[in-house]
Amino acid sequence: MKWLKRLGILFISLCLLGVAGIGGAYLYVLPDLPDVATLKTVQLQTPLRIYSSDGKLISQFGEKRRIPLNIEDIPKPLLEAFIATEDARFYDHGGIDPIGVVRSALVWASTGQKKQGASTITMQVARNFFLTRDKTIIRKVKEIFISYHIEQLLTKDEILELYVNRIYLGQRAYGVGAAAQVYYGKSVNELTLPEMAVIAGLPKAPSTLNPITSATRAIARRNIVLLRMEDVGYISKQQYQQAIQAPNTASYHGAEIDLYAPYISEMARDYMINKYGEEQAYTGGYNVYTTISSKLQLDAQSSLRDNVYAYDMRHGYRGPQATLWDTTTEDASPWGNEQIVKQLRKVKPIQDLIPAAVLNVNEQTVEVLSRSNEMHTLSWDNIKWARAYISDTKQGPAPKLASDILSAGQQVWIRKVGEQWQLAQVPQVSSAIVTLNPHDGAVKALVGGYSFSQSQYNRVTQAQRQLGSNIKPFIYTAALEKGYTLATLINNAPINEPDTRQGIAWRPKNSPDVYGGPTRLRVGLAKSINVMAVRALRMAGLTATRNRLIDFGFSPDELPKNESIALGSPSVTPMQVVTAFSTFANGGYLVKPYFINKITDSNEQMVEQATPLLACDKPKSQPEVDDKWAETLAALSEEQGIDVPSHEEKDNHSCSNTLEPHGYATPIISKQIAFLIRSALNSTITGGGNWGKGTGWNGTAWRAQSLKRKDLAGKTGTTNESRDTWFSGFNSDLVSTVWVGFDDHSRELGRTSYNNNEGRGQLFGAESGAKTAGPAWNEFMKQALKGVPENNITPPAGIISVRIDRETGKLTKKTDYTSRFEYFIKGTEPTEYAADKNDESNIFIDNSKESDLFQ
Repeated sequence: MKWLKRLGILFISLCLLGVAGIGGAYLYVLPDLPDVATLKTVQLQTPLRIYSSDGKLISQFGEKRRIPLNIEDIPKPLLEAFIATEDARFYDHGGIDPIGVVRSALVWASTGQKKQGASTITMQVARNFFLTRDKTIIRKVKEIFISYHIEQLLTKDEILELYVNRIYLGQRAYGVGAAAQVYYGKSVNELTLPEMAVIAGLPKAPSTLNPITSATRAIARRNIVLLRMEDVGYISKQQYQQAIQAPNTASYHGAEIDLYAPYISEMARDYMINKYGEEQAYTGGYNVYTTISSKLQLDAQSSLRDNVYAYDMRHGYRGPQATLWDTTTEDASPWGNEQIVKQLRKVKPIQDLIPAAVLNVNEQTVEVLSRSNEMHTLSWDNIKWARAYISDTKQGPAPKLASDILSAGQQVWIRKVGEQWQLAQVPQVSSAIVTLNPHDGAVKALVGGYSFSQSQYNRVTQAQRQLGSNIKPFIYTAALEKGYTLATLINNAPINEPDTRQGIAWRPKNSPDVYGGPTRLRVGLAKSINVMAVRALRMAGLTATRNRLIDFGFSPDELPKNESIALGSPSVTPMQVVTAFSTFANGGYLVKPYFINKITDSNEQMVEQATPLLACDKPKSQPEVDDKWAETLAALSEEQGIDVPSHEEKDNHSCSNTLEPHGYATPIISKQIAFLIRSALNSTITGGGNWGKGTGWNGTAWRAQSLKRKDLAGKTGTTNESRDTWFSGFNSDLVSTVWVGFDDHSRELGRTSYNNNEGRGQLFGAESGAKTAGPAWNEFMKQALKGVPENNITPPAGIISVRIDRETGKLTKKTDYTSRFEYFIKGTEPTEYAADKNDESNIFIDNSKESDLFQ
């Protein structure tokens, strides 16, 4: 019996030694153990997400893709798949599984290899949150003690939730939410059992078991996961047999972008990095809600793209992108479809342009093969545009046969237009479009170029280009403030007294070089007559005009101190221009553009909220209303159904009744001046006179008449040699600016000659704001205002209508085509008559009875 006693003493001694060893190890690593209480408030690193104002995802930034989920939102079979594979006794142990440790030790002792891991899910959480992946004894000891602390602090479900949200699952996906999206393009609730098993099998080796890059290994690992689920009773034998027969359906899925708007998302990303730093911005889980309207953004993108294509096509075809095989060479043989498609798939599509290869050229049709291995026939109507490009000002003759344009073996671009495919090419010209809400400055749409993938240069905010005649409304604003009226006659004649402040004798000319003598200011602005703008500047004064331009938001450094500013020599950005034009749309207030409405954290708690400046007067302080009077108002409202506004509503009737934080924009011109300029800019579109009597005339923006609306106003702009073209216009709720030009400032937009089907040339003329930028604005506003009622404004107080003689701008008693009603600030109307001075009928009109805004 002595040996039993000795054996007992030895066993107790070993136990005591073990306890002492564990205690010693604990005391040794205790100073290095982290505070596991931080797991209670842990913030998982989630990417930065950018949204439109209506909640559509625009972009996502950050290396780690993660979609944090609550455990109750994760399907039970997915959780069971992880438990069966990684830690079948998860709910039975206290963080360290003794049975698993013994089993792993026995396998290691018998085989000499570590084929069976002993890490529990809790230990993996400890390692993922607090430790490195170094394979050392000290790290393992720390892992054990941290796991014990975690089990004391958190419930099993809380531990499991941290695990499935933190674990790396390949392809930059962290957690099951991101993995479901990356591999299957689904939410976790949409996953099938085989798909869940694939994801649950990834933690062991996310790279080598990846279902995209290593499909065979991934399927083998999936089947092991399914077998373990059957072994522990999570699934039946039948479910197992069905699941292992499922094919691999994994493929890479990027973030589910609902609205592609890269220029605005890049602006938002830059803001977040500048404000919070790159690491915090990319991992803090911020949600940035922009002011962008998804509908208006799509309208703007398609309008800009189609307009750029139209410009590019009328300037001629620059030839194929490449030649795959040359049919003119005797020993050349056509490529097979497989070889063609392999080559085409090396070429990335650009916007809606798809690479294709020409297979057959018939008399007036062409057969092409696309990169998706689809055959398309290009009809004559879709290729006949392709006159040869010679220069920006010259194109070749109209083609008569398809062989005049293309040859078999050429690699070309095609795009789908409606239900047909059209020959295309990558445009070289650039463009930008931006739209604001004039009442608060919210950016509703912004496109900084044709293709973000080709150029990240944001032309809306970065491109400083000469403004051309888009500046004239601001020149005439200064003139109106100095006493001019819309009926003032300005001499439309050559300028013989040049401005020498530039160091040269600057003599501006009209475009075209035609002069008509004394002309009313309204007509001069609507027809964009250069010499009249210069004379208006001279009347207002150069210094006063420059100061006014600064008030509109233009940089003083870009405003030359000479008369060239009257014709748009200052360099400005489209954002500056659209902001300035907003003043005419909102009644004289300078709003501040903003593109971020609010920023929330990963829990949708508010981090930042915009405080826009509203285009209205700040409410005056109100007298207190006694309780009895307030009760009387409430009773009247309730009993008689009458909506009785509060004092605050009465005083602030012109402002948005918004509860959001806001300030008030600075009024820079009077409501009356803003109205008069808007009226004149309406004539830029509608024109005037009487065509039947031979006195009719068009404004430079007459093409916008196609929208069939009376509530639009706008202005064209063209610089010297047509290097920059502009169109800015608005109604009461939207202000948009379009710019078209080349990024190379020295390159002219040129001119084209239109060729009809017979090949006879007809002069089309130089590119201009009306022809080049205007069509994009017209198409955008047509789509943006579809179904939107016209919103004609009422003349503000202090504006009267007077019937004037069209030729002289003086009062008239006539009511025929020689006269019209004109708006004046009260006290500035003419006092002389062009006809019978004794008949003063039909002179003044009560504005409240006006049915049309502009006549």
